[in-house]
Amino acid sequence: MASPPQVSSDGQIAQALVDFSLQGAFPDEKVSSLAVDAAALPQAIEALAKAKAKLQAEIHTINEETADDVRAWQTNAQSVQDDILRSKALANEILKKSEAPAVSGKAIADAEAKADFLVRELNYNSQVQDALRGIRGVSQALDQVEQARDERRILDALHLLEKSWNELDAIPVSKSCRALRLLDIRAFELKSDVHVVFDRVWNALVHVDIDRQKVSIAGTREDEPMSLSDAVIGLKAYKEVDQRAGRLWHDVSAAVLLPRMDISKDTLPALHIVGDSIELRGVADRSIESLLGDLESVFTFLVERLPSDLVATISSILLPDVIPRVTKIWLDSAVPSSLQEMDRFQDVMAAAKGFYAALKSLGFSNLGDLKDWTDSAPRVWLSKRREAALDSVRTKLSQGLGAAKKIERVEKQMVSKSVGKHLAANHAAATDDDDHGWGTEWSDGEGEATKQVDTNPTEEPPAEGDDDGTDAWGWGDDDPVPEETKEPEPQTSNPDDEDDPTAAWGWGDDANNEDVEVEPEVAPKAPVSTNEPQTRELTLKETYSISSMPQPVLDLIFAMVEDGAALTHDSYSSSPVAAAAAGLFTLPTLALAMFRAVSPYYYATDIGGTMFLYNDSTYLATQLSEFAAAWKTRDDLSTRAQNMLRLDGDIKSLQNFANRAYGNEMNTQKMVLRDLLGGENNLLQQDDTDSCISSAVARVRAMAIAWDGILAPSAWKQAVGSLADALATKIIADVMDLPSIGQDEAYNIANMIATVTGLDDLFLPSRPGRAKQEEEEEEVVPTTAQYAASWLRLKYLSEVLQSNLKDVRYLWVESELSLYFTADEVVDLINLSFEDNARTREVIKEVRQRPRPRLVG
Repeated sequence: MASPPQVSSDGQIAQALVDFSLQGAFPDEKVSSLAVDAAALPQAIEALAKAKAKLQAEIHTINEETADDVRAWQTNAQSVQDDILRSKALANEILKKSEAPAVSGKAIADAEAKADFLVRELNYNSQVQDALRGIRGVSQALDQVEQARDERRILDALHLLEKSWNELDAIPVSKSCRALRLLDIRAFELKSDVHVVFDRVWNALVHVDIDRQKVSIAGTREDEPMSLSDAVIGLKAYKEVDQRAGRLWHDVSAAVLLPRMDISKDTLPALHIVGDSIELRGVADRSIESLLGDLESVFTFLVERLPSDLVATISSILLPDVIPRVTKIWLDSAVPSSLQEMDRFQDVMAAAKGFYAALKSLGFSNLGDLKDWTDSAPRVWLSKRREAALDSVRTKLSQGLGAAKKIERVEKQMVSKSVGKHLAANHAAATDDDDHGWGTEWSDGEGEATKQVDTNPTEEPPAEGDDDGTDAWGWGDDDPVPEETKEPEPQTSNPDDEDDPTAAWGWGDDANNEDVEVEPEVAPKAPVSTNEPQTRELTLKETYSISSMPQPVLDLIFAMVEDGAALTHDSYSSSPVAAAAAGLFTLPTLALAMFRAVSPYYYATDIGGTMFLYNDSTYLATQLSEFAAAWKTRDDLSTRAQNMLRLDGDIKSLQNFANRAYGNEMNTQKMVLRDLLGGENNLLQQDDTDSCISSAVARVRAMAIAWDGILAPSAWKQAVGSLADALATKIIADVMDLPSIGQDEAYNIANMIATVTGLDDLFLPSRPGRAKQEEEEEEVVPTTAQYAASWLRLKYLSEVLQSNLKDVRYLWVESELSLYFTADEVVDLINLSFEDNARTREVIKEVRQRPRPRLVG
């Protein structure tokens, strides 16, 4: 065994000094007995220096490692020392005060305040400690949330999040504290992260592929720890049940339901349910039964695979979109427009009722539209017929007036035999046919008078207060029968109502000109015979045009009331729409109301459209009147059906509508003429009087051409004559309003009137049956004055303006000026045209003394 190294005596002395310095150990006797000399001191000093350096290094290391703790300890120690000093001072002060014989109230208050302060300090320290514990607990809970998120344990993560928020709310610290704000931000970030994971899990369980038209719903998946029921709990936690369900039903509708229900497509995809998936592929049957069966399968699939919370949202989100499409598009399109398809309609109703029962058994609500449809078959069918009728009228009108059609109007009037023979002698035609003249009508045989009875049911009833038949057609107005040979006339129409549309047929022409007396051509009185009647039935015929519109409207109305009559028979007593019989009889009123409402817009697009509207409305009223009369006499109808047809109000409305159309058109054209003639200003004071007159005359001719062939000849003359009369009335009024009329101005006015009276060529009478040479030899007299009350008044005004005083006197006394102008009007014209002198005053005096010279015997 090797012996330990020998240490020199100097080394032993140095080590003994180091041990004593560090540990306070005394050397053993062996060392202490050694002699100490000067040579041993350097080694001892060096050993002490090394020990010192080593000790300093260890202290430095310890200081660095415990610097923070030392500083904290120092701070706490200083704080504790300060508290101790304050406590000692406070204790000394309390002791002193306790030893003092008297203590003031202020000192006691200060002592209590200091005691309260110490209590608050202790409470604060306790609260800080609780807050630190709470912060630590929340932080640990959020760490657990992160772990659950990473492991896709969504429900655990949500529960832990809820726990952390509850603990965070329980911490007794202001929410503005930075530590709490940091924890709150972290919690919300974790909630968002969990939501992202939740979305991925939800999409794995419920997947809708709109492009591929496929829906997959799985209750659970092997690779996902969360089930669909758990997912709904997550939706509730995020308060997204309605939002997520709404998006789901929207996607399901877009992917499956809407493509299957798109009736506008030529082919529809077939629906297939395989396992947990619904998809569209192939071609489906377009029948109502097939669609309702597929929809029932879809809803059953959803109920079986989805949690009840999601199923409950189907009634409030999905059904309000699906049910109206089923009822208003599919079921309504299956409603027949006639009675021929009632069997098929009953099958559709049975399928609809089965679909409603299936949805009800699945627990769905919000089925009001479907229930109303299944319970109200008559109302649904009637509504469809009403919509179809209104749409048919509107569509037909939008297609334009179409090709015009000639209609013969036939009217029978009882006239005196003498008048009839007089008309025959003057070659007045009873019809447009040259082969049928008045001579034929008034043959000796009494039966011959009614030979020309037309079977065309277009007879138009005359308006109340019309004149007799000859007056209605204007025959004999050129050469009226003297007063003593005329038969008493019925009540005449209002002479002021020159725009009355009933006058369009020429009724009441004499009444409109009751102030105008034409020099009659005296016809010999017919001898009175006691063996034959004094009157004969006269058949009057005229032709007018209608558009293509009335017939479709009539066909529509006739079809509706025929179906209504059929439903009253016993053979339809079991029909689901038998109760709609009465409603069908109300549809003609709606169809005619639609016609009256929208027709003015479409007819106005043609220059003669309004007159077509007048004719069409009149024709409709006539046809409906005849149809209603024939309806009452039919023996194939039940009494109930005969009593249900009520067209009187509609017929009257059509007649009034026709009258308004005619009246509005005439008022419009007269307004145009008035504007062309200067409006409210005096025409003769305009700078371009000739241009105004030319424009107005051209307007009258243009309307005459536009209305020619549309209106019946008598109505055409009445309408054009009314425009000519408006033109004449305006000119006469403006002339009478002049302050004076010079010779040149009178000449210009006469030329202007000559331009206007050129419209006479529109009213040249037709002379059927006469040879051309005979017609040329005879002077043809225009009939303008019969339709324009102021026409002869205008011509006589021209005569007065071109005459001297002698001629004016002749016109008043010997001619017919007094028939068209009053004495005051003639006096005014004389004062306008002539200077005030003795001769002028003499003529004026004679005019005033003889106000009606033609009536003086």
